[in-house]
Amino acid sequence: MAGTGTGTGVRGARRRNTAGGRSGLTPERIVEGCIALLDEHGPDALTFRRIGGHLGVDPTALYRHFRDKDELVLAVADRLHGRVLDDFEPSDHWRATLQDMLTRNRLVYLAHPEAAVLSVARTTRRAAEMAGVEIILGALAEAGFPPDEAVKYYRVLVDFVLSWCGLEAAYLTLSQEARSGDENAWSREYAGAPADRYPHIAAAAPFLPTVTEEGNFALALELLLDSVELRAQRYAATIGEQRATAE
Repeated sequence: MAGTGTGTGVRGARRRNTAGGRSGLTPERIVEGCIALLDEHGPDALTFRRIGGHLGVDPTALYRHFRDKDELVLAVADRLHGRVLDDFEPSDHWRATLQDMLTRNRLVYLAHPEAAVLSVARTTRRAAEMAGVEIILGALAEAGFPPDEAVKYYRVLVDFVLSWCGLEAAYLTLSQEARSGDENAWSREYAGAPADRYPHIAAAAPFLPTVTEEGNFALALELLLDSVELRAQRYAATIGEQRATAE
């Protein structure tokens, strides 16, 4: 029985490997499979064995495209950047371009929280990420910033969005019980906070449960873009004064 089982396993592996070759295993197909696995099973599922089983190929076939798991994680991260850019068109105004693109980042990351948590801190050095960086720097150049200033605001905006989205995504990976406890805290524990000890919490208690993540993100992004726009105006005024003085 042991010998028969081993033979069947070998033949099965060969069939999977052959099928993988015929089905056209590509980096894109592997990455999409990884995102699907992460969506359903979380980061523990991201092994070459599990990925191969999900795609119906021998796990060794994956090494033709990715040398290790870290390279695969970077590819997943870049695919998320790519989804942000799917059907994206820059606006006629730099601020609208930034607002749309950064909001899309949040939507993509919340759609795939497990993949987001795994990859949000990484710099992919790949095409989709570079395309996004180019768009943001271009919008900041349109706002009037030279490259040495634009890079600072680029980092502020992107680090804000990735940090925010990473936090929200991490929250979505918690159990339903944990999330319910946290969400109900505003209308339960905080609503019952004694006014003599926490007067400001007591005054704000009726309103704390009304704050939404979507609304809060929109407000935070608006505050950031307001600041960038104000600084762009100040920069333009300073340059104008310098030119006038030089003349």
